[in-house]
Amino acid sequence: MKIAITGGGTGGHLSIAKALAHACVNDGNEVIFIGSLSGQDQSWFDNDDTDFHNRYFLNTAGVVNKKGIKKVFSLFNIITAMFKSLRILQKEKISAVISVGGFSSAPASIAAIASRRPLFIHEQNAVEGSLNKLLKPYSKLFFSSYDKNSLVDSYPVNDKFFKTQRVRTDLKTIIFLGGSQGATAINDLALEIAPYLKKRNIKIIHQCGARDLERLINAYKVLDVEVNLFDFSKKLDVLMQRADMAISRSGASTLWELCANALPTFFVPYPYAAGDHQFHNANFIVQEELGWCEREGEHLYETLLSALEEGITDKSERLSKVLKPNGAEMIINEVEKVVR
Repeated sequence: MKIAITGGGTGGHLSIAKALAHACVNDGNEVIFIGSLSGQDQSWFDNDDTDFHNRYFLNTAGVVNKKGIKKVFSLFNIITAMFKSLRILQKEKISAVISVGGFSSAPASIAAIASRRPLFIHEQNAVEGSLNKLLKPYSKLFFSSYDKNSLVDSYPVNDKFFKTQRVRTDLKTIIFLGGSQGATAINDLALEIAPYLKKRNIKIIHQCGARDLERLINAYKVLDVEVNLFDFSKKLDVLMQRADMAISRSGASTLWELCANALPTFFVPYPYAAGDHQFHNANFIVQEELGWCEREGEHLYETLLSALEEGITDKSERLSKVLKPNGAEMIINEVEKVVR
């Protein structure tokens, strides 16, 4: 069977695409990728040693935040890319299309519906994206880790986060994660709480992003606080394994990676995420009493201080059971059942 995976724009969507592609190939299928020239799609997969047989990058961009003539041009590009996707699906003899969401999934998803090929959708966030909500009625199956009615509710997390999983009992090391670009609010919070952590002999690991690296180097020197500081790392699984608690944004992929690692986390949602989805992602975890969440603002420091005084063992133990490994494999199995 030959499958097309489409979508992207951000690392969260693309990490799912990568996990699903690997599961496809391991199950004896051939897989291609259809993404966008915009966003991070090319930097993730172009000329990279991936599981994709072919990779296509089309001229598309998001529509939701565009106005006036820019919105018209974006819609025109999506329609043009849709016809290109139709030709790709026909040329590659695609049996099914899996969308991982994001603006770059629109052309191939619509092409799948137009050509009567089975469309499957994975929603990574607690709040359904505009495009996913629109296309959901036309999909064969809709997967979501936040929906108890989903046939597969295990998020497609890389196995390495499960392999380094451990139950935390003592708070000896804390990791601050602002994402690949860094997060000023989390960086400032780290500097504010650093003297307190030093007094408690709690070690600090800090991913701060390239733009803020120099400022953070100087600030930690002034505070005379020892820290493992870096802008970006591809070995977050190893760094997470060393930590006993995390302070992080709540993009879906990062959130579920932290769960897979059984690492109790204090979430600081990105306030400008579409549909406020990062807050709703984190709130899902808080409602299960598996972590903490506080919006950016004046109470951030006090709320984190209170969380640091709580025990972490119970949350870590329950986190170790909340997510099953092999989520990507389970999704591909369901896709195969429908297609075959």
